Amino acid sequence: MKDGLVTVFGGGGFIGRYVVEALLKAGARVRVAERSPKRAWFLKAQANLGQISYIAADITRPETLAPAVAGVDAVINLVGSFADMQHIHVDGARNVAAAAAQAGVAAFVHMSAIGADVESKSTYGRTKGEGEAVVRAAFPKAIILRPSVVFGREDAFINRFANLIRMLPICPVIGGDAKLQPVFAGDVGHAVAAAIADLSANAGKTFELGGPQVLTMRDLNTWISERTGSKTFFLDVPDAISAALATLTGWLPGAPITRDQWIMLQSDNVVAPKARGLGTLGIAATPLDAVAHGWLVQYRRHGRFGVTA
Repeated sequence: MKDGLVTVFGGGGFIGRYVVEALLKAGARVRVAERSPKRAWFLKAQANLGQISYIAADITRPETLAPAVAGVDAVINLVGSFADMQHIHVDGARNVAAAAAQAGVAAFVHMSAIGADVESKSTYGRTKGEGEAVVRAAFPKAIILRPSVVFGREDAFINRFANLIRMLPICPVIGGDAKLQPVFAGDVGHAVAAAIADLSANAGKTFELGGPQVLTMRDLNTWISERTGSKTFFLDVPDAISAALATLTGWLPGAPITRDQWIMLQSDNVVAPKARGLGTLGIAATPLDAVAHGWLVQYRRHGRFGVTA
């Protein structure tokens, strides 16, 4: 890894900042590829002089990709979306993998997700599964990483629930029995760096990334409530009602849950029993309690002076 050049597509995103940080700490030189490179300029503070550079590229436009992957040792594709999923997860993933293969890049890492399955009933799960298939076809030795729900200071998951719990005395819980295995974004970043550091062991393999705790959605909401000192009462929403809500209103901007998200909650989001995981890559999984206090303090009634359970 030291002095190697790595292109990171989506380096300015939530997971991207942790991946870039891990690569820089490993001594790599990083080229951040974004549709708007300005979005990722904040990463400069993490790098030594000359260690990071930027290039404009769009994974949905194949003609923009060759300059982004030219002369690099590894390519990382982190781009994902809950909108235009076919275009991003499948077509875009194929474009990046094909460009990397044509450029003769030694290593390619593709960020997928637990639940990726071409037979999935959810559009997200299906397109993630199809994305893996097209990546494998274009770059057979690609390393595929499938994280569970990723948490960190900037996440749109735990922060969303924490904000709702802060505002609502009675908070509805949809899919309360669905199981998750939240994984720290920093661990995902280190997993990417570790995966490309040993290609002889990792090339062509798939890894499922989960944290040390398996929680239900109900457990997770309770945990957030306890850590923020909230007195919120949680009300389980029956599946029939939540399904109707997702179907009738899920298409609206700001809807509490989309139909596709509701479908995803019908399956557990946990690491398979025999899957390669963080431990295979030599990474000790970080528990929620080890890092979450640092940012959940903003949701306490009296900030850092508030009392928690």
